[in-house]
Amino acid sequence: MMSTLLIEPSAAAPPGPAAPRPDLDIGIGGMSCASCVGRVERALASVPGVAEVSVNLASERARITLDREPAEAAAIAAAIREAGYEPAIRQVELAISGMSCASCVGRVEAALKAVPGVIAASVNLATGRAQVSVLGEEAVTSRLTAAVAKAGYEAEPVVGGERGDDREQKARADELAALRRAVTIAAIATAPLLVLEMGSHLVDPLHHWLAGTFGAFTVKLVAFALASLVQFGPGLRFLQKGWPALLRGAPDMNSLVMLGAGAAYLYSTVATFAPGLLPAGTDFTYFEAGAVIITLILAGRWFEAKAKGRTSEAIRRLMSLQVKSARILRDGVESDVAIERVQPGDIVLVRPGEAIPVDGEVVEGQSYVDESMLTGEPAPVLKEPGAMVTGATLNGSGAFQFRALKVGADTVLAQIVRTVEAAQGAKLPIQALVDRVTMWFVPAVMALSLATFAIWLAFGPSPALSFALVNAVAVLIIACPCAMGLATPTSIMVGTGRGAELGILFRQGQALQALREVEVVALDKTGTLTKGSPALTDLAVLEGHEEQEVLRLVASVESRSEHPVAKAIVAAATERGLALAPVSGFGSDPGFGVRAQVSGRAVMVGADRMMRRAGLNLAAFGKEAAAMGDAGKTPLYVALDGELAAIIAVADPMKETTPEAIAALQAQGLRVVMITGDNSRTAQAIARRLGIDEVVAEVLPTGKAEVIKQLQAGGERVAFVGDGINDAPALAQADIGLAIGTGTDIAIESADVVLMSGDLNGVPRAIALSKATIANIRQNLVWAFGYNVLLIPVAAGALYPAFGVLLSPMVAGAAMALSSVSVLANALRLRRFGRQPVSRS
Repeated sequence: MMSTLLIEPSAAAPPGPAAPRPDLDIGIGGMSCASCVGRVERALASVPGVAEVSVNLASERARITLDREPAEAAAIAAAIREAGYEPAIRQVELAISGMSCASCVGRVEAALKAVPGVIAASVNLATGRAQVSVLGEEAVTSRLTAAVAKAGYEAEPVVGGERGDDREQKARADELAALRRAVTIAAIATAPLLVLEMGSHLVDPLHHWLAGTFGAFTVKLVAFALASLVQFGPGLRFLQKGWPALLRGAPDMNSLVMLGAGAAYLYSTVATFAPGLLPAGTDFTYFEAGAVIITLILAGRWFEAKAKGRTSEAIRRLMSLQVKSARILRDGVESDVAIERVQPGDIVLVRPGEAIPVDGEVVEGQSYVDESMLTGEPAPVLKEPGAMVTGATLNGSGAFQFRALKVGADTVLAQIVRTVEAAQGAKLPIQALVDRVTMWFVPAVMALSLATFAIWLAFGPSPALSFALVNAVAVLIIACPCAMGLATPTSIMVGTGRGAELGILFRQGQALQALREVEVVALDKTGTLTKGSPALTDLAVLEGHEEQEVLRLVASVESRSEHPVAKAIVAAATERGLALAPVSGFGSDPGFGVRAQVSGRAVMVGADRMMRRAGLNLAAFGKEAAAMGDAGKTPLYVALDGELAAIIAVADPMKETTPEAIAALQAQGLRVVMITGDNSRTAQAIARRLGIDEVVAEVLPTGKAEVIKQLQAGGERVAFVGDGINDAPALAQADIGLAIGTGTDIAIESADVVLMSGDLNGVPRAIALSKATIANIRQNLVWAFGYNVLLIPVAAGALYPAFGVLLSPMVAGAAMALSSVSVLANALRLRRFGRQPVSRS
């Protein structure tokens, strides 16, 4: 459900009465006359916060001046829809840089939502992307980037939703190189600092030798120089980002590190150069603490950046499959051209061992093609004239030519990449808790740090100031919310990426969470459980009718139909060498049958319900129908000139993997229901053979969605698996729709999850991946929250009164870095999914 978002009218304008009121320029579809204009204007004028409205019919746009009182962007869109028209809502994707923790995500989202015209905004820390739904013209994009900049971050529009381009890869490589350089410099400076500071405390001979050889003050000066190098060299990034955030009243992780390391550095500087300003006995130096904190956190960020890069490895592998050039045949001349220059209709030549450059249809030659990158199935597939080939799949030892049909952004590979990117950038419902907590987490930690300082200063042992400083710094450092922000998006990225490698596409990120909650799996039969290529198996005629003539007439009628059963009958007639006759008056009644005039005779072919509706008695074929049903065949009846003439049996062979998939679903504790248009006897026979729990038979194509509603009425969550056009309503009605990728485009567009192969084993595998991903997210969240809940009190000194245990700021820095890296490492375990059997949990 879309929440109501408020527009801050003066978000980008200076305060004061002279501030200009922002305008929105919105495209509106469906207007056809002046009365339409009036209706839209009246609807918009009634929205609170709208000051002026001007609608232009010619340009189909509305110019809206917003009042200085907050106006609801969603209300503007709703008002246009209620008036009977459609507002133009654009999806804008921004690449956000500078975010370091979950609180950054919240602040960027808040800044984006405050821009006039924004309906919704979602920011993903792991991908560094923001998905924004906006009303308004192109200028909104510049307002969005300005709002992000005002919040202290950088934003850049992503053109075409592409990722992995040279610029972005270079930016990622530059970031890693900068972090590696910073870690190296910090480590080189911190190592001798640790020897000077910690070594002197732990090893008395070293302390005396340094004091006697160089002098105590000289040692402090060297320590100050090394600490300054770390603080204002590699550590300057924390000051540059943390201080402005603090001044804006929106502290983030950088603010925590800046305060923690900076407090240790400033205290030590005062203790070195002006010890008289401190109470007697408290002039200790903690130069090594601040330097080690900076070094460890930078090292953690470096490891984190490397691990985050691996979370999107699946996408990079997919994109790397894109062929750079193609060999095409134009005007009889072969030539190699860049992949961007291939056009639909071009004849493309594929030689042995080459990758197929674009999508198309084979016109000459044959070969086996490895489609594992698309379907996850290792067995090569035979491609011959008429077969479809997909770009980036790998040709075997044969050679063939194909006609290019889809190129560029229209290819299956490009669509897969876009689909996985969209799912990876999604925000699951489970993330809502994290968002609520992290918005107040950093300010709460700062308050807790101040409280820790005050309590230790008031009640701590001597030297109380030193104890207060050390414990307050430890609280600031240990509580960084990086792990919280990475817990969910990294698991989503790895899980959806691994799914793509296995031929499972989550079209919506929310499906990744919802699929694990499914209790019932409803399956279409034809093309889902079966191969979808039925064959004629039986033909029995009544006395007075000739078998070949009946088949010729029936095949003539069925030649006008696209149904798989019709094709099977036509194929049988063709195999027998029967010449089909012209057809007139063809009519189709979905779920019942077909009728037409052939050679002067009225021919009707269909299910038993069609014959009964026509008033025909089917008793003559009672035995045959029963035997066919028991054998799992679909009986069809033929009537000629209004009289029953024959019965036909058509069987659609089961996919070899169907029994295994049904057993796997039941092993996961799911109830399996088959929905089919077959008569009850046939459907029950198939169900018994497969071990299916429940059957709903004799369902008309338009009735599948109603069956799903009935299954949902008991409160159970239902997944529906289908592949045909008539499955689209049921796919949309189900809590989760899974489309067999070898099916129709409309079925795939209606589904939440697409199984790129025709193997039904993809269903239990997708459910298991959903469960594994959500379990991984929960592990990450338990670690991230539990880590803070347990260690913040320790850092504050809660164990000191009873056990004398304190947490050093250096240990706190190491633990904080380890927390984020641990979350990422746990998410990366999902890359191994599918290398072990699918389990019940």
